[in-house]
Amino acid sequence: MEAGPWGVCAETAILQGGFLLAARLTQPRSLRELRKADWPRVGSPITDALGEIGALCSSPLQHSLWKKEAVAIVWAKVLLPAPSAASLDQGWKEDGFFFMGRMIPDVNHTVLFELVKALSEARLFVRLLLALPQDVCRSQLEHLVEYIASETSPSDITLFLDVWWEVMKHKEGEEDATVSAFSTLVHQHECEPSLHVGLQPPKRFKGDPDPAATSLLMVLIEGLKRIYGCITLPRMKCYALANLAELLSVFTELEPESSPLPVAEYLEKISTMVSLWTGDTESTYHHRGLDEKVREAERSMSLLSMAKLSREELFVGLDLLSSLLHAWGEELQGTLSSSEEKLYESYRLLDTLTTLGKNLACFSEAKDLSEDEICVVLELTQISKDLLKEISASMKRKDLDTRLVSSVAMTIIEQKLDRHVEMCSIFASEKTWVFSRDWLDCLVKNKALFQKPELVLKLLETLVSFAMLRQDKEAQELQRQVTKAIVECYNELSLTDKNQVISGILVSWGGWGLSLNLQVVMEGFQEDLNVTFNQITKSVSDEGLTRAVASVARLTLMYPEATVKQVCNLAVVNLGAHQFLAQILCSFPVLSFLESHDDPSRPRSLVLRCLEEAVWGRLSTVRQEEQFLEFLAFLMQPSSATPLVSPAEVTKTFVLPYLKSDSVHIELSLQILSKVLGIQSSSEEHWIKSCHPFPLLLSLCKLLDGYTKYWHQPRDQLFPSLETKDLILNILCQLCEVIRPETAPSSELWVQSLAWLHRRVALLDWTIGLRLKKLYGDHFKNEVPATLFEICTLPEDEWTSQPLRAYGLGSGLLAWMECCCVSTALRETMLTLLTVNVDNPEEVNLFSKGFLVVLIQVLPWCSHSEWKRLAYVVENLLQRQILHVPYTLEYVQYMPLLNLRPFACYLQFSMLFLRGFQLLCSSSCSTWLPAEAWFHVVQLYCSSLTDLLGSVKSIAGSPSHPEDRTFTREVSFICIQMFCHLLHVAAMLPEQGCSEPLVVVALEILSQYEVFSSADTSPGNMLHRANERHFLESITYSVSDEELRGTLLQKLSKLGAHSGREPA
Repeated sequence: MEAGPWGVCAETAILQGGFLLAARLTQPRSLRELRKADWPRVGSPITDALGEIGALCSSPLQHSLWKKEAVAIVWAKVLLPAPSAASLDQGWKEDGFFFMGRMIPDVNHTVLFELVKALSEARLFVRLLLALPQDVCRSQLEHLVEYIASETSPSDITLFLDVWWEVMKHKEGEEDATVSAFSTLVHQHECEPSLHVGLQPPKRFKGDPDPAATSLLMVLIEGLKRIYGCITLPRMKCYALANLAELLSVFTELEPESSPLPVAEYLEKISTMVSLWTGDTESTYHHRGLDEKVREAERSMSLLSMAKLSREELFVGLDLLSSLLHAWGEELQGTLSSSEEKLYESYRLLDTLTTLGKNLACFSEAKDLSEDEICVVLELTQISKDLLKEISASMKRKDLDTRLVSSVAMTIIEQKLDRHVEMCSIFASEKTWVFSRDWLDCLVKNKALFQKPELVLKLLETLVSFAMLRQDKEAQELQRQVTKAIVECYNELSLTDKNQVISGILVSWGGWGLSLNLQVVMEGFQEDLNVTFNQITKSVSDEGLTRAVASVARLTLMYPEATVKQVCNLAVVNLGAHQFLAQILCSFPVLSFLESHDDPSRPRSLVLRCLEEAVWGRLSTVRQEEQFLEFLAFLMQPSSATPLVSPAEVTKTFVLPYLKSDSVHIELSLQILSKVLGIQSSSEEHWIKSCHPFPLLLSLCKLLDGYTKYWHQPRDQLFPSLETKDLILNILCQLCEVIRPETAPSSELWVQSLAWLHRRVALLDWTIGLRLKKLYGDHFKNEVPATLFEICTLPEDEWTSQPLRAYGLGSGLLAWMECCCVSTALRETMLTLLTVNVDNPEEVNLFSKGFLVVLIQVLPWCSHSEWKRLAYVVENLLQRQILHVPYTLEYVQYMPLLNLRPFACYLQFSMLFLRGFQLLCSSSCSTWLPAEAWFHVVQLYCSSLTDLLGSVKSIAGSPSHPEDRTFTREVSFICIQMFCHLLHVAAMLPEQGCSEPLVVVALEILSQYEVFSSADTSPGNMLHRANERHFLESITYSVSDEELRGTLLQKLSKLGAHSGREPA
């Protein structure tokens, strides 16, 4: 065997012996003169020799190889007779076939054809035939037809039809070593006269002027014309008709545009062929294994058009088919309709005639045919219809055993035959096959073929269907094994494909995923979930992200909702892990899936539902709330991924339901709303317009209105803090910016909505309408108390008055100051339009006294931003000398010979605070504010002192620079005055625990005093500092608050310790 097809070995010696014995039997003639009738007597030694070789072979495959080599040797001997004596010297050196050619006696085509018949090797014959040069190939096929047509026997007909069928089934690239060696040998000798001498075609074909008529396909058609009268068996008639019909359907212009058969129909046809072969004891493939049957059936289903017949040749074939159907049709009806004996040949004929009929219909519509051609087509179409009409549909199909079909499909997959990839789809989804041991083994062995998202999804659907039908122990064990195999396929998918699978899971089973119907999924799931996330939170890094995403993908496949909830929970409680966990979650954009369980008309985000159920309402610390906000922000705006939730969804989930003053979530909801409004809209129309913007505005306005009664709300009633008021004001401003009037057809609706809002806001505090001015535009004027017009020159085309009971005579300044709190722009307008005659001392005095009273009225209700606007108003009026605040010397021991003019307004401001608190703490106002309001007032006061100190420092410059030491004494003096004013205020305050902010500011004032006094390089500095320290200590000793007094005295003692040092 190792010597190759032309090598000499023990087997070739046996083959040689068989041929020599056969040659002896033919004497006095030689084997080259053998006639067909002599073969039964002469052929036995040759076939016996091959049988003997087969007995020596170690496997059927090796025996098959030897049969192939025997045919190749004989054919080569037919084509290449023994060389002349003159060429012997060179032949043994150059010709690989030399020794084998000398061993085997000369033979003719009779030996070749009879040997092929004896071995039933039509496929091998065709493979060798088509490996020959084109002219040699055609000549050899003509020899075969001539041989078959003479003294035709049933075995001749079988060989001819088998060869025809194999020619049509042949595909390029099927050559093995033997076929290649044979082809090479013949091509090497192609130019030799001896080859062509042996290739003279039979007389019937010689000199045919039409080269197309000598094509292989036409040789076969012409052969059928010659022998059809010898075909007597119904099986062979069906075979012949099927071959001809198949040739005309595929190898002509009748073949339609390539549209592959649906894979289910494809599988049905292959299974039908296998079933027919299995049930037919006379079939060549009856005793073959399932693998071989399936491979052969698949070859029959995938014919490739290697050449096309011309139009003329086509109609020769159609005419022949029509004639044969006329001649045999009536006889074959019984065979085709038989329910007892169903033959493959019958099935194939019915199938090919059906296909041909469809092709002819398309052909006649699409092509321009002559009258004669139309007649041929119509006649054949009618004959075919008549034949098929007589055969019931049940005869055209064979009822197939489900187990056989599944076995065929698994064979195609395991052998990776044509269309095995498509077959995986049927395998994964056909619920009648699943969960046999063979099915599971096929899945496990071929996992690589199922690593596609659509196949994983189909497998999961099939798994769930099975689980819902069977719950016994055996079924559950199978479910575990199948689940494991499917998960392994899923794990190998790309992240994009995993997302596709998760999407299908969510669509089919919602947030419960597989856990909804698959109990085995929940076995150990919680532990797996905990362990996985414990590992993830310990490896927060870019390197760990890929591994984390893979782990979460696996868990999400099993139980999406539980996995997402775990991520959300850990994002809040695990310090610093929220962004990493958000990155993981954003790796699964399909989690933006919208559920519609409660209300199909209002779908809801899975992620937001999980956030709401797992986290919302459980945030126990400020840090958790901050992480929740940051986590939510990342989900809306990931750095390099698709947003998982939209601002509109977040608003509808966490804002709109909680915008009520008594909601425990109101402050967090407002923070969320502020965060989402900062996200740019991806479309021309802002996303907020899908969130009922006008009712949203009204809710915010009602919250603001509640602040007008803030200090008089019942203590047990929930209400957002004054710190939240600024947040609401900012949100309101943002909303007015983004809710613009549309120019589209909906603009009328916008105007109606605006009017609706205006009517409802009119029932609230009047300042709220001013805050909506950007939204109102020119639709509505600013509506203010009538008394405001008494102190302002307001243009009537923009402003209008409204009667308010609370704003009686003399309340204009209160309304004016409340306008200053609304916005920076309105504050500037009020400062500009204020009318105070500074040349009239009485008017200035009245204004200043009224200003102090109004300031004290407004102060407790101000948020921090509002108070900063008012502080600017005070400073502005002091600098313009409209506001008169006389500075008293109650905390001045001696006349300061200093330049205090640059700091005059700051000293006056501090004095204004003192006078204000004197009024606020007087007996007439003692019951005006509740206890909790004092702390807020003190906070505002302290923040203003801090700002005043900063302003003073900015004017004086840094004392560390010599050029900026001009005002060191002045700043020291101002610090002392502010310190004394602060202690005076502290002494007047009710003992309600307001000392903390006062301590902080007092210490800051003393620190600044120390810095600037130490920088003073004047000769009397040490004396000044000693006197000032003594003065400050004496003032501090009078403070009744022990905590405040002790802290300040400790600070002053440190100043004393430093006073003996040289100034820096």
